[in-house]
Amino acid sequence: MAALGKVWLVGAGPGDPELISVRGLELLRAADVVLYDALAHPALRSVCRQDAELRDVGKRFGQPSSIQLEINAELVALARAGKCVVRLKGGDPLLFARGAEEALALVGAGVEFEIVPAVSSPVGAATYAGIPLTHRELSSSVTFITGSDREGKPWSPDSWKKLATATDTICVLMGMRRIDAIAAAIVEGGRAATTPVAVIQWGARPEQRVVVGTLADIAGRVREAGLANPAVIVVGEVVSLRDTLAWYEKKPLFSKRLLVPRPSGQAERTAKAIRARGGDPIVLPLIAIEPPPDVAALERAASSVRDYDCVLFTSENGVERFFAVLRRLGHDARAFGNARLGVIGPRTADALRRYGLEPDVVAEEHVGEGLARDILAGGVPRRVLLARALVARDALPNTLRAAGAAVDVVAAYETKPVRDAEARLRELVETRSIEAILLSSSSTIEAVVERLGPRAPELLAELTVASIGPVTTRTAERLGVRVDVAATTYTVDGLLDALERHYVG
Repeated sequence: MAALGKVWLVGAGPGDPELISVRGLELLRAADVVLYDALAHPALRSVCRQDAELRDVGKRFGQPSSIQLEINAELVALARAGKCVVRLKGGDPLLFARGAEEALALVGAGVEFEIVPAVSSPVGAATYAGIPLTHRELSSSVTFITGSDREGKPWSPDSWKKLATATDTICVLMGMRRIDAIAAAIVEGGRAATTPVAVIQWGARPEQRVVVGTLADIAGRVREAGLANPAVIVVGEVVSLRDTLAWYEKKPLFSKRLLVPRPSGQAERTAKAIRARGGDPIVLPLIAIEPPPDVAALERAASSVRDYDCVLFTSENGVERFFAVLRRLGHDARAFGNARLGVIGPRTADALRRYGLEPDVVAEEHVGEGLARDILAGGVPRRVLLARALVARDALPNTLRAAGAAVDVVAAYETKPVRDAEARLRELVETRSIEAILLSSSSTIEAVVERLGPRAPELLAELTVASIGPVTTRTAERLGVRVDVAATTYTVDGLLDALERHYVG
C-alpha cells in the first residue's frame, strides 16, 4: 500500500506570476501533480518539474470547469496514491476561492494538507490600478463581497442597500452580470450617485483594463468599453486617487505583446524581465540547445584545459555545457589552473561566477572582435581554447591567430530547430497577435525566417523587429528582414531599454 501523500492549497496571487509567495513557488517546483485554475498565470506552470502532471480544472465563472465535488475527490484520490499535490488557485485560496470546501473534504478523508495564502485578487488588482482600498482621510473600512449567489438562493437587492453606507470601500468580485442592479441598489441604499467606481479587468496583468465612472454611469461605461469577467468592481472615494497613483499602465512596455523565440531556459528569464516592465511575453522557443555532434572533442578539451594559458567563452550556453562535461569527468574550477579567462557579455561572466571563477576579461564590446581586441591588449596568448556553438562567426579565432596565437576551437553545444513550433509562429505573425519580436542572436532570426518561409520579410515588416546587436542585425538584413530597433548595449536589458525608447518615441 502506497504511503499517504499530502495536498497543499496554494494561492497563485492576482495575476502577475511574480506575486506568488516564496513558499508557493517552492511547492510548485517539488509537486508530483498540480491542479490549477484558469486564473492562475500560465507562467507559473513553467517552474514545475518536467515530469510533474499538470491538470487544468478550469474554475472560471461562466466557463466549462470541473465540478467542485470532482476536484475534491481527485485531491483525495491523488493523496491516497502517495502523491505530493499542489492545488493552485487564483488569488488567495480562502477568499471566494472555495479553498475551505477543499480543505474540509481533505479533513473528512483524513488527508494531510497545508494552506499557503497569497495576495488576494481584489487587493492585487486595486493596487496595480493605483487604487488604495483604504486611506486615512477617505476610507477606514473595506468590504469584500461576491456578486454571484449560492445556487438556488435568489439575488436580494436589500443586502446591497444595507451595505451601501455600512462601509467606506466596497470590492465586488464576480459582479459584472449584475453591475446595473448592484449600482442601483447601492444608490437606493443611500450612497451618492456621484460616488466614484472603478472596474478592473485582468488586474495585475499586461491585459489589465480599467474603466472609471460613478455609480450613476459605470454600467454604461463598462458596456461601451466591452469589459467582462474576470473583473473587480471598486466603489468608494478612494477611486479618485487613481489619476494620481496609477503606475502599472505607465510602464513603457505595458500591454505590449512581445515574441520571445529563445531556447526555453533563457526565454523564461527574458519573459520575467519583460513582465517587470509591464509587457506581455509570448514565449515560443524556436531553437533548442543540444550537445555537440563530437562530444569526445569537448571531453578532450575539458580534460586538458590546464594546458591552455587562455580560455574563452562567448555565451552562457558555452559555459554551462563546458562545465557539465568538466563535472562529469570529475573536475571543477581548479582544472583551469592559471589560465586567463575571457568572456563576451555580463551574462556569460555571471555564468562563470556561478562556478567560482572570476573572468579576467569581459569584452567591453559584446562581439567576438571586441573580446579579441581586449585579450590582445594584455599580450598575445600562446595557446587559446575557445568553447562556443558549433556554428559561429570566426572573427574571434581568426583575429587571435593573425596576432600569433594558437587557437583551438571546440563546439560546446549546437542549436537545433524546434519543429513543432512552426504552426504557432505563423498564427501569431499572420494574425498580428504580437507587436514585436525580440532577436537575441543570429540563430533566432534564422529560425524565424526558416519557419515563415519566403514570405518572412513581408510578414515581419508588419511587426517591430528588435535586435540585440550588430551581428544579429546584419544576419537579419542578409535574410531580407528590416530591423526597427537595435540595442546599443548588447544584452537583453539593453534590448528592452531600446524597445522602451522606441515606444516612448
